Amino acid sequence: MTLTTSEIRAAADRLHQAEKSRVQIRQLSQDHPGITLADSYAIQKAWIEIKVAEGRIVRGHKIGLTSKAMQSALNIDEPDSGVLLDDMFFADGGLVPSDRFIGTRVEAELAFIMKHRLSGPHCTMFDVLNATDFVVPALEILDTRIERVDPQSKATRKIFDTVADNAANAGIVLGGRPMRPMETDLRWVGAMVHRNGQLEETGLAAGVLNHPATSVAWLANKIAPLGLALEPGQVVLAGSFIRPIETKKGDTIQADYGPWGTVSCYFA
Repeated sequence: MTLTTSEIRAAADRLHQAEKSRVQIRQLSQDHPGITLADSYAIQKAWIEIKVAEGRIVRGHKIGLTSKAMQSALNIDEPDSGVLLDDMFFADGGLVPSDRFIGTRVEAELAFIMKHRLSGPHCTMFDVLNATDFVVPALEILDTRIERVDPQSKATRKIFDTVADNAANAGIVLGGRPMRPMETDLRWVGAMVHRNGQLEETGLAAGVLNHPATSVAWLANKIAPLGLALEPGQVVLAGSFIRPIETKKGDTIQADYGPWGTVSCYFA
């Protein structure tokens, strides 16, 4: 890491305040040109610790940047991850308070609900399938506490900014029909995602590293050196297989997963 402990804590405090005030901060990659991924995950960890100290409960993890296109755009060769907290979960068909966020986008994903503890290293997709209780359709609500484009340099956010910003996670909606992990070929689970009745995006779960369970295995291996594992009952968002859909107050988002049902939310 290149940042000091005080710099990491200061960045986490700034992100926390940005979320509360709904005022974005400057890109951390602009303030700290030498920032590393290790620094970014340390900032994310410090921010989550602030939230837990305020009473939040860790409910799981999210995985992002699982498509080759997104990885190439950011010049990286692996996904990123963030932490799911209890106040991020919204009811299927329920209201999402727009005034809680800065600028929301929505993605369609599959969520893995863990049955057994899953730890790396050397975890494979088969280990994931064996450790998973069920898989369920999900919507992930994204937000950004960091400016997407720097006003001065016009530079766009980098992977370091996204990771520090808890991988842009802000909310999650679980719905549809739960499926057992061996019940179907998860690669072929697809979704048609509508905004206000208009079809916006479609995709197949194979877009997530060829199989979404591979994504979950990556996460288990990634957090193993930290002494962490995926715990029973935790929710793991495996990664989006559509492009993010911009949303605003008054929008209804519905993802139709065919035989696996629908999941939706309304931005009130």
